[in-house]
Amino acid sequence: MSLAHYFTFLRILISPAFPILYLEYEWFGIPLKALPFVLLFLLCVCESSDLVDGIIARRRNQVTDLGKVLDPMADSITRISLFLTFTQGPLALPLSIVLIFLYRDFLISTLRTLCALRGIALAARFSGKMKAVIQAIALFLILLLMIPYTQGLLSLEMFRQVSICAVSVAAVYAVISAVDYFYANRMFIKKALS
Repeated sequence: MSLAHYFTFLRILISPAFPILYLEYEWFGIPLKALPFVLLFLLCVCESSDLVDGIIARRRNQVTDLGKVLDPMADSITRISLFLTFTQGPLALPLSIVLIFLYRDFLISTLRTLCALRGIALAARFSGKMKAVIQAIALFLILLLMIPYTQGLLSLEMFRQVSICAVSVAAVYAVISAVDYFYANRMFIKKALS
C-alpha cells in the first residue's frame, strides 16, 4: 500500500456519502440551502484526491498494477454514484442517460480485464481522460446550479433543463470515448479474444 493508494481509497469511501446526504439531509440536520455547499466540498475532495494520487504515484515512482486498477474504478464509483444520486429528488435526471456512463465503464473494465488475463495491457486513452473531465464539469455545474435553486433564485425547470443538457453532452462524449478506445485497441482486443 502506497500513499497514492490511500488517496484512491479515500474517494471510494467518500462516494456513498453523496446519495446519503442528498436524500437524507434533513435527518443529518443540514439546511437545504447548505446542502449544495456540502456536496461541492465532497466533490472537491474527491476530484483533488484524484489529482493528488496520480501526482504522488508518478513523483515517488509508485505507479503500480493495483493503482492502475483502483484509480479508474474509484473514478467510476465516485462519478456514477453522483449521477445516480441526481436521478432522485427534485432534479430527477433521466436514468437512461446515467446508464450510458455505467455501461461504458463496465464494458471498458471488462475488456481491460479480459486482455490482462491474456497478458495484454490496454493503455488509457486521452479521450478517456477527457471523458472524466467532462463528467466532472457536468457534476460541478449541477451543484453550482443547485445553489441558486435552493435559494429560490432559479426555477426547477431551468435547473433541470441545464443539468440534463450538461449530462447529455457528457454521455455523448462517453460513447465517443468508448468507440475511440475500442478502435485504437482493436488489434489487441482481437488477439485477446481469439
